[in-house]
Amino acid sequence: MYSEAISAAVCGVESRMILVEADVANGLPGFSMVGFLSSEVREAQDRVRTAIHNSGIRLEAKKVTVNLAPGDVRKSGSGFDLPIAVAVLAAYGVIPREALRETLFAGELGLDGRINKIRGILGMVMEARKAGCKTCILPEENAAEGAMIEGVKICGAKSLKEVLDHLTGSSKLKQTVSNIEEKFQKEEEKDKIDFADIRGQRLVKRAIEIAAAGMHNILISGPPGCGKSMMAKRIPTILPPLSREEALEVSKIYSVAGLLPEEGLLTKRPFRMPHHTISGAAMAGGGFVPGPGEISFAHRGVLYLDELPEYQTEVLEVLRQPMEDGQVILSRGGGTYVFPCEFMLAASRNPCKCGYYPDRTRCRCTEGEVERYLHRISRPLLDRIDLHVEAEPVKYEELTGERKEETSEIIRERVLLARQRQEERYRGTGLRFNRDLTPAHLEEYCSLGEGEARLMAEIYRKKELTARAFHRLLKVSRTIADLEGSREIESHHISEAVLYRPIKQLM
Repeated sequence: MYSEAISAAVCGVESRMILVEADVANGLPGFSMVGFLSSEVREAQDRVRTAIHNSGIRLEAKKVTVNLAPGDVRKSGSGFDLPIAVAVLAAYGVIPREALRETLFAGELGLDGRINKIRGILGMVMEARKAGCKTCILPEENAAEGAMIEGVKICGAKSLKEVLDHLTGSSKLKQTVSNIEEKFQKEEEKDKIDFADIRGQRLVKRAIEIAAAGMHNILISGPPGCGKSMMAKRIPTILPPLSREEALEVSKIYSVAGLLPEEGLLTKRPFRMPHHTISGAAMAGGGFVPGPGEISFAHRGVLYLDELPEYQTEVLEVLRQPMEDGQVILSRGGGTYVFPCEFMLAASRNPCKCGYYPDRTRCRCTEGEVERYLHRISRPLLDRIDLHVEAEPVKYEELTGERKEETSEIIRERVLLARQRQEERYRGTGLRFNRDLTPAHLEEYCSLGEGEARLMAEIYRKKELTARAFHRLLKVSRTIADLEGSREIESHHISEAVLYRPIKQLM
């Protein structure tokens, strides 16, 4: 007797619908599985048989064949246990085959029949809704996560016995309801950190505000103890809140990695701060079955690299292509995987190994050592960083004075207004921020008057800019104009943008 159940396979951060087919026939007793399966999926046959037995169901010894289609998609993970179990039981006639229609099943079975939590539920439910499924039966621990997707009935189950009772009609699983709107309508908790905590450093704060307004990448240089890390950690406090669509997009990445909180949704922009000992695979993503890396975990948020020259060269070079394209493409024998990574890069560095150059009363580094230290960051990577700013040691008067610093809330209001102007300007174009402008768009959205064009020509020659650096200077000028509410880029916008280019292009 033949039966089938619906499930889903995680492929990168997306999911693919999988049809679990089961056939029970007379012949030599056995349990065989086919369909481009990983080792953990092949192990499902032992977990399924034992879980069925320990759930109080005795099955006649027959030849059981299970196929997971389509055969060209590699199936990995333990989430196929539950759909295999219900498909086999339907083939045996224990449950009606009609009860499996338009229902997605996912979950790992314990030997005692309990259903354990799995990864990637958010993407599975999204794909199930797209495929027309009306119900999803999931592990109880994943139910809140699945309920974030509207338009599908989500039922959480603790054990295989509960699922069987639900499918046979003897008792029904309770529907899990989670109102996603409530999570965004709740009054936002005040951040424990605030830009008002930072004394002085007005130039750096201004550069961070510009970076946040246009989603530009920023590099902060300065001696130890001047507040570089403190300011970087406060960048999320001036960014707009995640929209509903962005929250689901980011949460799907964390769901695949098993890092989603119990609430089932991330409502704050990510801030990732990986240690400088991180490997290239951990940064970009990878593995035998590729998973997301730090740059994908920072999607729609901030990736902060403290002491940038301390990172391995190959790790830093991994960033170049994702910073341009907003995605990482990994090819493996099992297929090609795409991971989104539209992040804002914030980085900091000391001016030399000891951190005190050019103060020769404290710095003992030779000129050659300083040059080698700064040259650990390649020119192509530096060209992809829009704003370069120097943090000065904080003066005693600034540190102890009574001057009130601007709060994150005040800065955030200006950032929001600048982003609204960008949204209106780029509506219908596929662009989101000024940093997304391509050379083809610059003539339309960053046009210059006669005086401004002469100024840019002079800057290009004197600064010895590359074409990429020239385009990025225009984009930063456009963001400064947006913060000021100006429709056109004026000379003083360009003059300020020049302040945020490195004094020496090779630094």
